[in-house]
Order: sequence, then C-alpha cells, then structure tokens
Amino acid sequence: MLANSTTATAIGRNSNWLPHAVLWLGVFITAFPLYVTFIASTLTPQDIAQVPMQMVPGAHWWDNYSAAWSKGSAGTYLSPPASTLLFNSLIVALVVTFGKISVSLLSAYAVVFFRFPGRMIFFWMIFITLMLPVEVRILPTYEVVTQLNLINSYAGLTLPLIASATATLLFRQFFLTIPDELVEAAKIDGAGPMRFFKDIVIPLSKTNIAALFVILFIYGWNQYLWPLLITTSNSLDVVVVAIKKMIGGGAEPTDWHIVMSTTILALIPPVLVIIVMQKSFVKGLTDTEK
Repeated sequence: MLANSTTATAIGRNSNWLPHAVLWLGVFITAFPLYVTFIASTLTPQDIAQVPMQMVPGAHWWDNYSAAWSKGSAGTYLSPPASTLLFNSLIVALVVTFGKISVSLLSAYAVVFFRFPGRMIFFWMIFITLMLPVEVRILPTYEVVTQLNLINSYAGLTLPLIASATATLLFRQFFLTIPDELVEAAKIDGAGPMRFFKDIVIPLSKTNIAALFVILFIYGWNQYLWPLLITTSNSLDVVVVAIKKMIGGGAEPTDWHIVMSTTILALIPPVLVIIVMQKSFVKGLTDTEK
C-alpha cells in the first residue's frame, strides 16, 4: 500500500509540470513586452535604435522619467507632460466609474423595489443598450455633444460614457437576492425608500461595488476612441491617446525614450487600483453570502 501511495504521489507531481509550464509561458509572453518597454524607458534614443537593443536597464531612467513627467514629447506631436495626461485620464476614469456605479445603483433599485407601470419595459430598454456600445452610436452621440457645446471639455469626455446597462443588470440580480422580510422589517421600522437604500442596500452591495469599481476604472482609463474624437486640444488628451500621437509616422521623429517612459507611467494607476482592491475585487466576484 505504501509503495502504491508513493507511486501515485510521484505520478501526480509529474503530471503537474505541464499546466505549470503553460502558466509560466503565458506569464513570459505577457510580461516580456512590458519588460522591453521598461528597459527602453531607461535608455537614450541612440541606445534604443541599436540592433539588438540591450536587455538590461540603462542609467538614464531618471532623466527620461523626469522629462516625460514635466516636459512631454518634443517630436511632431508636442504632447503635454505626462502629469497633465495622467490627470486627464484620472478625471475621466473616476467620473466614469462613480457615475456608472451611481446611475446603475439607482436604476437597479428602482426596477427591483418599486412597482410602477412599465417597470420591466424600462429595464429591458436599458438591457437592450448592451447591443449599442459607444462605437455603434458614436455619430449621434457626437452630434448631441456638439449641440450642447461640450467639445473639448471634461463633461464631453465623461457624460456620454456614464450610462451602464451591464452594471445595472449586475446590481439588479444582486438586489433580487435581498429577502422580502428585510424590506418589510424596514417598512415597519419607518424607514423610507431612500433610508432603506442608504442604510441597508448600499452596505450590502459594498463587495459588488468594489468589484465593479476596479472593472469600470480600467474601462474609463483605457478609453481611446471617444476621447480621440471629442477633443481637439492637446491639453485635454488622455494618456492612451497621447501615447499613440507621440509615435511619428514615416520620417517623422519619435522620442521613443519619452514614449516608453510615459507608457510605464500610464500603467501605474490601474495597477495600483488592482493591487489595493484585489481582495475586495475577488470577494465581490465570488462571494455568495447575502
């Protein structure tokens, strides 16, 4: 029996190498471009142009990051400093995130806990918008924003992105799990709709809100098409758009060391959000206790 147990353990250990190898291969494929970007951000333009480029960090990281943070690119596209670009992206990401969560909480709360004519019709109207992302309705949305004189403004960058059918659906599904007895008890205690929403529904939804916060923050941070269309002023460019504009075409010069430094700086905020909220994010996706 002992020999059989030892053999089975050895077979089990030997069979685990393949999934681990695949996992490490996936990590390498994902991380290697980031590593090359980091290495390039520490080199001079001449070092980057060498073939092959060195694969160890250079000595110019402080100069490159300082120039990217305070000066920006000096190529064909005179980009604002990375500090301005990151600020613009942060404003867009936070406004979109809090706006989506707030609107979705209220709309899901109304659909679940209020009884009014056409309640489900309104819900399905919201749900159908899942098939109409910004890319599909971008022309009429742009026309509306133009008519409201919101071009080159933070309001124009954020307001069209706030409505979220996905978050509304997720909150609705969670609210349906709240027992009716809890609602009746709140009514007996004299709690009105908004007090019930603030004191009971919101605290119960904290893990769901945390999970959605991470997802929606990254969604807002990575916005490219809408900011590219709605702004003509470089001072309002978000970092994702600016990085693309920094790369010159053809014979146009490109400050690759600044581009790479700005790219690394652009990774920091979403990575910090994921690290700080990792436990809440996982709990919000997996917790089934209500």
